[in-house]
Amino acid sequence: MIYCLEDDDGIRNLIVYTLGAAGFEARGFAESGAFWQALSGGELPQLIMLDIMLPGEDGIQVLRRLRSMPATAAIPVVMATAKGTEFDKVTGLDEGADDYLVKPFGMMEMVSRVKAVLRRAPGKQDAEVLRAGPLTLNTREHVVTVDGERVALTLKEYELLRLLMMHPGQAFDRETLLRQIWDTDYLGETRTVDVHIRTLRSKLGAAGDSIETVRGVGYRLDRKR
Repeated sequence: MIYCLEDDDGIRNLIVYTLGAAGFEARGFAESGAFWQALSGGELPQLIMLDIMLPGEDGIQVLRRLRSMPATAAIPVVMATAKGTEFDKVTGLDEGADDYLVKPFGMMEMVSRVKAVLRRAPGKQDAEVLRAGPLTLNTREHVVTVDGERVALTLKEYELLRLLMMHPGQAFDRETLLRQIWDTDYLGETRTVDVHIRTLRSKLGAAGDSIETVRGVGYRLDRKR
């Protein structure tokens, strides 16, 4: 099930119809009240399509509430904005959105983005809590701690760390990390990975030493630490 919170009736109905045609169950909501009621009264959705510009409680406020509650913290969220400004994109991603779409967007692009986000999302088989020495990552609550102290990470830093912790000792080349974390269609450079690894290590302090550089390849998490 995919939930779509969008106040424009035409856009919402088109999204729900397109997702249904692509094989997904989808349900639309025009305002946050009905959306929260559905979340509290039934099965949680696989993914949420969330418009930023909403009457009353806007999309960023909704996203913050979703990420603050254990039951919904790990649900993938794709944001939609009509503004298309870098500020909106960065704000949404920093608050925990998994991807974004700028209006007007094509329905084929939307379905492609939804499928990509679902591929990257942690599956039910993933461990809820990953540990490596003093480092702990809770995949349900999206919380990272070092020696019990919470560490604030951006979405991409979190996803990088989660992938490495899920596969301790496995070396990932930069191209693979780009595909896994930045989506298969991302056209960035491998230096993007190096920059994020550097800031991630810095934020983790001494625990960041567990992320090893594999010369000529990429990075891995030292399973012995």
